[in-house]
Amino acid sequence: MHIEPGVVEGAKLLLSYTTAVAAFGLTAKLALDSVRTNGGAAALAVRSLLTTALVFCFFEVLPHHPVGVSEVHLILGSTLLLLFGAGATAVGLAAGLLLQGLFFAQFDLPQYGMNVTTLLVPLWGIHLLAKRIIPARTAYVDTSYKQALALSTAYQGGIVAWVAFWAFYGNGFSSDNLASVGSFGLAYMSVILIEPLIDLGVLAAAKALTRYSNGPLFNARLHQPA
Repeated sequence: MHIEPGVVEGAKLLLSYTTAVAAFGLTAKLALDSVRTNGGAAALAVRSLLTTALVFCFFEVLPHHPVGVSEVHLILGSTLLLLFGAGATAVGLAAGLLLQGLFFAQFDLPQYGMNVTTLLVPLWGIHLLAKRIIPARTAYVDTSYKQALALSTAYQGGIVAWVAFWAFYGNGFSSDNLASVGSFGLAYMSVILIEPLIDLGVLAAAKALTRYSNGPLFNARLHQPA
């Protein structure tokens, strides 16, 4: 989902700064909600450190390939949401992406506003979706494949939509650009197919290891209904 250098340049970058500010506003809202309802500030800080480290590893260690206008990453946004909550996940996505840019991919820093928007706005969307499709009486460890698929599809679909927006905003609707965006979208289908299985595997492990996964390091909703 990294926007390639040169896709959006010059004065057009101003829009990415605006959307990034809005995305950080959503992150602040999710973080404050987590402080109030999910263990307090100390628990949020610890979970945010964990998600930051995981996101950094996802970007640097897991396979990622340039396809079309961007790169295909296994970001596991829905997995992090279910395990650690929306607030810690949002902080981890923003901080992990920034650390990767600062230490390993400085050429990506001008695109940080676009990339962080692309990650955080869909996360906000699946945070709201989870409230609608996972009943309050259901702990997240009991999430079904259908529910996990819906969350993953919504998150990855949101990423593809934002990447397409930045590509068309920067380079217009030429046939080459349309083909590049299309190839990226098709490549991301593999992530949509894989991520729900990872979600269920991780949740099954958390359920089997309740002794270790039931505490402030994890989302309170992981084992407890709302």
